[in-house]
Amino acid sequence: MAEAQLFVSQDEFICSVCQDTLTDPVTIPCGHNFCLTCLMDYWDQSQACSCPHCRHVFMLRPELKINTLLNEVIKKLKKTTLSPPPSQNYASPGEMECDFCTGMKFRAVKSCLTCMASYCQTHLQPHYEIAAWTGHKLVDPGINLKEKLCEKHQKSLEMFCKTDETCICMMCGMTEHNSHEKVELKTEREEKQKQMGATLSEIRRRLEKKEKKMKETRRTIEMMKISVEGVMEEYEKSFTALIRCIEEAHKKLTERIREQEKRETEKVEGVMEQLEKEIEELKRREDEMKELSETKDHLHFLQTFSSCCVLPDDEDSLSFTVTTDFSSEDLLKELSGLKTFLEEISQWDILPLTPSGCEAPIFTLRHPEPQSREEFLQYFCPLTLDINTAHRDLRLSEGNKKVTREVTKTKYPDHPDRFEYWCQVLCREAVTGTRCYWEVECSGDGVVIGVACTGLRRKGRGRECSLGYNDKSWSLWCSHSQYCVRHNNQQTVISAPYSPRIGVYLDWPAGSLSFYSVSHTMTLLHRFKTSFTEPLYPGFGFCFGLNSSVTISHLTPCDH
Repeated sequence: MAEAQLFVSQDEFICSVCQDTLTDPVTIPCGHNFCLTCLMDYWDQSQACSCPHCRHVFMLRPELKINTLLNEVIKKLKKTTLSPPPSQNYASPGEMECDFCTGMKFRAVKSCLTCMASYCQTHLQPHYEIAAWTGHKLVDPGINLKEKLCEKHQKSLEMFCKTDETCICMMCGMTEHNSHEKVELKTEREEKQKQMGATLSEIRRRLEKKEKKMKETRRTIEMMKISVEGVMEEYEKSFTALIRCIEEAHKKLTERIREQEKRETEKVEGVMEQLEKEIEELKRREDEMKELSETKDHLHFLQTFSSCCVLPDDEDSLSFTVTTDFSSEDLLKELSGLKTFLEEISQWDILPLTPSGCEAPIFTLRHPEPQSREEFLQYFCPLTLDINTAHRDLRLSEGNKKVTREVTKTKYPDHPDRFEYWCQVLCREAVTGTRCYWEVECSGDGVVIGVACTGLRRKGRGRECSLGYNDKSWSLWCSHSQYCVRHNNQQTVISAPYSPRIGVYLDWPAGSLSFYSVSHTMTLLHRFKTSFTEPLYPGFGFCFGLNSSVTISHLTPCDH
């Protein structure tokens, strides 16, 4: 005959006097059980002989004898508690505990939203065997069961209202959410899981970009240090023969190199520190989302999803420039023939420190403006148009070397660097700390050729966005009848024969920007004299006339 199993716990054998499991249990005539010692102490301290539980008064003090059967049951129960079934485990720190275990608590396997309690495997059994409890709502154990209930109706949250983006109970679905679109929690979870997958992909993409940038940054700073050491060695060799004459110049040069290295190193280290923080934050977000995606608690998933998927702003730590090449071939050439020009040493100009964040050369020598086209071509600088700055009326072609103004707008994606109102485009290459020359071929009327600082505004219709109408840009306006140069909203009209080919010569260290008409000779149209303190970007614009175009010429020193 199979042995019947009875599921009981120590909580059912508690002495109401000491509130602990019965020890040497005795049963008095009213039917209540107490520890032998607890009951004798209670009666010894009382004037009347009564039951501590029901207060029944006995005329004569009952004779107390240990309830042998009850005592054996309690002993077996204690042994069972000390040796839990193999299927059960004690709750570890952070795990949900059974609300009905005493002493060492077992890990909860289910929570009941009807009873608002959590149960281990043993204490859960009545929910499967007692008819009145079989209809209770059992869920995976949760820390805060109240979060799983509707605050208004105290019913379990079983549906998701897509209209209001919130979890609701069945009563809510039949009342204030009656006309709304509703789905099961599982259905909405599956949809949100797909969204989470897209967000995780974006996190991984950002991580890859930032980690790649981190590697490139480390290589950059190493290249910079190698470049500095190499340049220092070359300078030391060149200065050895002239040390008596140019000792002071040598001292200033060394100071400028180290100061520039320090500024560049601090800039790179700051970017690396920011990248480390952003990588750490993205990895933390990734871990949180992976943990959330693996949870079986639909409600917890949906309640946490919105805040978890909000990514931090992607700070502009992936786009920055750093000076890595400290060498100057022109300087080395000058130093090699310096003995014949010792009297000119006092005329050398050491450039002042530039504002933080601006890339500037360590120092330079003043050079005369080139005269022939052959001399200009020695400083040829290849340029490429930056599609992210192009106005939507402009079309780029020929490998982003040609820009044309057209009627049909180009479907460029939104970008913070794109010109919003003015038909303009800048080049990708920044010109700083050196001498550069480039030529363009113009077609049509009303073409603008110029250079601009990084701070030139891109959004709005104001003149602060137009080449030449602000202190951030310099420009030459070309038409078939005349030329006009502009800077800071000041203009000068130039009368000269029209030429479709325009040459631009920039001597950044000397603060000189010259525009030339190029034909069989080089004709100077205008020269700006100023002091540049930040990188410049060549740019082009169109005032009027459709199908006008500008093509950047591909030149080499042999093109003459």
